[in-house]
Amino acid sequence: MFEFSWLQAIILGLVQGITEFLPISSTAHLIIFTDIFGWKTIWNKPALDAIQFGSVVAVFWYFWGDIRQVLAGAWQAWQAKNWQQEEWKILIGIVIGTIPALGIGFLLKKLGIDLESPVLIAVMALVMAALLGLAEQVGKRQRDFAQLEVSDGVLVGLGQTIALLPGASRSGSTLTTALFLGLKRDTAARFSFLLGIPTLTVATLVQARDVLQETTMAMPLLIGIISSFIFSYLSIAWLLQYLRKKSAWVFVWYRFGLGIALLLSVGLGWLRG
Repeated sequence: MFEFSWLQAIILGLVQGITEFLPISSTAHLIIFTDIFGWKTIWNKPALDAIQFGSVVAVFWYFWGDIRQVLAGAWQAWQAKNWQQEEWKILIGIVIGTIPALGIGFLLKKLGIDLESPVLIAVMALVMAALLGLAEQVGKRQRDFAQLEVSDGVLVGLGQTIALLPGASRSGSTLTTALFLGLKRDTAARFSFLLGIPTLTVATLVQARDVLQETTMAMPLLIGIISSFIFSYLSIAWLLQYLRKKSAWVFVWYRFGLGIALLLSVGLGWLRG
């Protein structure tokens, strides 16, 4: 069993919470922090996925009103056979859009394929920076929630599969796709969060179930989960507020800088390759 202190749990929960919902890749930042602090024994995916459970709780908590509205509206649409109702289209889009990411994710896990390396993460950071910048340039940003279609959920869901490559970022890939589809920035972020809830929840529970049952790790994991919950909630609230008034270019430039810094660090031997 690897060592896992309460201080490490707080710091990793903070990193996980802040970076999970900002379009900058939580995986990339967790690798950087574990290397900077020499916590190589902590770079254990089940343990980090367990801390991610705080992010799951945070996104459910923040969007509970939206989730309840979508489910209630979809039920009403089902009863009335009104397939054009907004909530029905959102729910079906989320359901269909979730299938590709979960399906491919389970396939990769079953095949035992490990894609995580700093070089791949750096490359994906650069690629997604370019795509997010392009989406900012060409996206029309005209549509809001009332104008969402089932096809939006399908396409954003397909975009979410890119996040199976570490460094792409789940929120980054879905936000970028939504902007390409012409959604307003805050609508794109909100929809990307809602669509990502099933995938984030299932992936976290499946990947972390063994660690969550480890009684000797109970206290450090609980601290990490609470830390992750707090900073995830703050991160979601801040990003939605930020995108109501400003563009996503700050994340584009940050990702370019991150990708270049990672490649230099690997090349200079500062970071494990």
